[in-house]
Amino acid sequence: MASAKLVICNGGFEGMEYALSAEETLIGRNPTTDVTLLDENISREHAIILFDPDADVFTIEDLQSTNGTKVNGKGIRSQELQHGDEIQVGHTVFRFLRPAAD
Repeated sequence: MASAKLVICNGGFEGMEYALSAEETLIGRNPTTDVTLLDENISREHAIILFDPDADVFTIEDLQSTNGTKVNGKGIRSQELQHGDEIQVGHTVFRFLRPAAD
């Protein structure tokens, strides 16, 4: 599986990386989420990143969060992710990194 990750681009945790190694990566405020963010503007289960190994595609879906999820500044419900995309949940901004396969 091609390695992909989220890197926090702002705030006190800037530079922190989260490997996207599972088929589902849950983002939210709840301590049980895969990417747990201490941000009062984020829902307990805010968004999920899904990996489809057959199509070799990552997709982010907003889980009907209160404040929504943005990709490259645009509010989304579901969006296929490309290398370099900027994802915003609450006040936290991530960069989606997926180096091209060799």
